[in-house]
Amino acid sequence: MTNPLQGIRTVRDLPVENKRVFLRVDFNVPLDGSTITDDSRIREALPTIKHVLERGGRLVCASHLGRPKKGPDPKYSLEPCAVRLAELLGQEVTLPEDCVGDSAKKVVYDLRGGQVCLLENLRFHPEEEKDDEAFSRQLAELADVYVDDAFGSVHRAHASVHGLAKLYRERGCGFLLEKEIASLGKVVTSPDKPYVAVLGGAKVSDKIAVVESLLEKVNVLIIGGAMANTFLAALGKNMQASLVETEKLPLARSILEKAKGRGAEVLLPVDVVVAEGLSATKGTAVGVDAIPPGQMALDIGPKSLEAFARRFLDAKTVFWNGPMGLFEKEPFAAGTFGLARAMAASQAFTVVGGGDSAAAVYAAGGDIAKRMKHISTGGGASLELIEGKKLPGIEVLRSAEAT
Repeated sequence: MTNPLQGIRTVRDLPVENKRVFLRVDFNVPLDGSTITDDSRIREALPTIKHVLERGGRLVCASHLGRPKKGPDPKYSLEPCAVRLAELLGQEVTLPEDCVGDSAKKVVYDLRGGQVCLLENLRFHPEEEKDDEAFSRQLAELADVYVDDAFGSVHRAHASVHGLAKLYRERGCGFLLEKEIASLGKVVTSPDKPYVAVLGGAKVSDKIAVVESLLEKVNVLIIGGAMANTFLAALGKNMQASLVETEKLPLARSILEKAKGRGAEVLLPVDVVVAEGLSATKGTAVGVDAIPPGQMALDIGPKSLEAFARRFLDAKTVFWNGPMGLFEKEPFAAGTFGLARAMAASQAFTVVGGGDSAAAVYAAGGDIAKRMKHISTGGGASLELIEGKKLPGIEVLRSAEAT
């Protein structure tokens, strides 16, 4: 087995005492006006933040928020995040009016050991998304040590996660990024068998590369959600008004053929919960051969859930990405929530791949989320890792690239 963390130092190994530490965090939180509606991304960064502060580091946190189009926009200010971080830490968090230049330098150079500031939104500068070298050098003037703990951004070669990291000899990952690389890396490089992967969500086209990669490794591939409609249609089922990517039917057939050739079993729903549209207040479970005209599949049915859950009983590894239906609406949540419960009860190494799947696990309630071995904080980044891609923000941390 190759160690996915090979050559990457963690914040534990870096000399942060009394040093200025640039910490890339993911504070891209949902906002309602200036109110944070879910602060979990800030909470997830706390172990690394507290570690640096307890060791006497002078902490410079940096993040993006939203997609500001033309420079600074008060709507995307990180001020609410600075306020919330201060509450969680019980200490002051200063927010300069910019992330580079004199205002940032003044705040950063005034920091003493154990103090923290949060730079203003990195994306107020278009150079951030262009991985601009001059912008990276401006950021580099602010600190002596670089730590990345923003897994949700490591698949993008942006200045604060790639160009900047290259400029530091002392660089590494925070605790959250370490856990992501280790957990997802285990699923990619050395999954214990039987390995069951579950894919859902709306479109086959979003997940072609993931499906191809998983077929190399899994024993069972379970497909649910609207994505399953395209596969069922490819097998000749009349999906009526269900969402089907008709242009992807040949691809779905070839994936099923490929699976057969590799000895991987593909499980599709045998029944679905149907209704007349997305705004329906109740649904009916029917077999996939008996969908009434004008009805659309909005969840997997109880027989499918039972068949899928059975595969978790002897699994050693389970990876899940994508809901089984329109789980945000109560009549169509049973498949997704039931799958989450079955996965949480499994003895397998269970990994949930971020995005909607993570939201669904938390929405399922109870202690389901706590019983998963790992819930990824990055949807796009986790899928790219599962595909086997090398992510720029992770690779740049490896010592072999030291400048």
